Amino acid sequence: MNLNLTLFAQALAFAGLIWLIATKIWPPLLKALEERQQKIAEGLAAADRSQKDLAQAQDKVNELLKEARAKANEIIDQAHARANQIVDAAREEAVVEATRQKALAQAEIEASANRAREELRKQVSLLAVSGAEKLLQREIDANAHKALLDELAAEI
Repeated sequence: MNLNLTLFAQALAFAGLIWLIATKIWPPLLKALEERQQKIAEGLAAADRSQKDLAQAQDKVNELLKEARAKANEIIDQAHARANQIVDAAREEAVVEATRQKALAQAEIEASANRAREELRKQVSLLAVSGAEKLLQREIDANAHKALLDELAAEI
């Protein structure tokens, strides 16, 4: 065996193997690696986009929550204002009703006082007539007694 020929044959076999790997195996392997890198890059980009979208969605949710809270507070404030209006209206209505009741009571008191005065006048006039009858039975001086009765009637 010749060492040169073996060495040359091994070098030729090694060169053929390198050419076979470089032309048939290496390009699909590089292509697969590039596709894998591209998929990984796309996945990372998608993850970044997803994180940005999530952050935007969180911001939007927070903004919607703020708006909802503001609207709820506004509705609560409106309800409080309406309740205060109802209470004020009821208070005013109660004051008006109390004033009306007071006026009715005052009118009734005045009517009762007028009736009592009229009744008292009737009783006084009856007493005066009764007293006049008794005086007339004792003395019959009509002019003097008439003047006295006129004075009494004027005082009443």
